[in-house]
Amino acid sequence: MSETAIITGAGSGIGQATALLLAEQGVQIAVVDIDQDGGHETVRLVEEKGAKAIFIEADVSKVEDVKRYVKETKDAFGRIDYFFNNAGISGSGQPFLKTEVAEIEQIVAINMLGALYGMRFVAEEMVNHGGGSIVNMASSAGVIGQSTVVTYSATKHGMVGMTKSMVAEYAKDGLRVNAVAPGPTETPMVKKYFEANPEMKESAEQGIPQKRLGTSAEVAELVVFLLTSKAKYINGDVIRIDGGFTNTK
Repeated sequence: MSETAIITGAGSGIGQATALLLAEQGVQIAVVDIDQDGGHETVRLVEEKGAKAIFIEADVSKVEDVKRYVKETKDAFGRIDYFFNNAGISGSGQPFLKTEVAEIEQIVAINMLGALYGMRFVAEEMVNHGGGSIVNMASSAGVIGQSTVVTYSATKHGMVGMTKSMVAEYAKDGLRVNAVAPGPTETPMVKKYFEANPEMKESAEQGIPQKRLGTSAEVAELVVFLLTSKAKYINGDVIRIDGGFTNTK
């Protein structure tokens, strides 16, 4: 039986790139996203590579939607081997003291609660069936402090804590949980952020020793490595992929 992965936020960017790399290895993909067009496009691209895929429209901040994407994946494929806990938003880039409470609540609901709900119900299935592998999407803003992203940074630091604590509790049950911490990366979310805050793009590029943004494909390569058996003795780690950005802070 083929292995199966759930990827949240798989309709674009790093989530989509990861789906395509896993598809090349014959992994079945449950494409989870709130964006119907992007989700269906990822399914089409996965199927072009010869792998099976389904699209599940879901708002990860709603626990019933999370339970449903887990159930629909099991109903379709019979198992869950890999989980890329990826869905997230960055926010407007406003200084924190000018940020509306509604924006704070939305970022926390999607990035933090959505990730916790996913972990809660996907990991339960994995542990009940002998284990599995999870990669959480952290960020450079989850390992250092950065301006204009206070709420986002809080959620990404939370992803780091979640990763380490899940391993402390469930590694004995066959669960592997790691996190990736990308720096500024060429994704639709980052593009939208830079369009709203154009001065930040030049600042970001100049602050990266390699003097460029990362790409979705580069991050996806790391995610796939951590998910699969090639990394079977890596557990509870948070791996930075940022062109040296956080190592110079």
